[in-house]
Amino acid sequence: MNQEDIRQTVTQNPVVLFMKGTKLFPRCGFSGRAAQILKLCNVDFVDVNVLTDEETVPALREFADWPTIPVLYIRGEFIGGCDIMTEMYQAGELQEILGDLMKAAA
Repeated sequence: MNQEDIRQTVTQNPVVLFMKGTKLFPRCGFSGRAAQILKLCNVDFVDVNVLTDEETVPALREFADWPTIPVLYIRGEFIGGCDIMTEMYQAGELQEILGDLMKAAA
């Protein structure tokens, strides 16, 4: 995945998590925690496994100007990594940003 692929992915999908592994099978603790936070927010998201293409991590680091994985984008906007997601979730900020993307509780 090159920078143009990344740009298209984050602009064509409301919530994108670049992670190690997938939302069903995370391959690292930080990616697992990030996916769990989005699940707790009851929001659909596209997961991009950065381990499947060796070009993805360097392209993403340059595109996002962020050194670590996972990386979250909401509505094309860079949000941050696992620590930022955790802080925002605990403060209720992440839920506020996700707003209308969150599914109504059944």
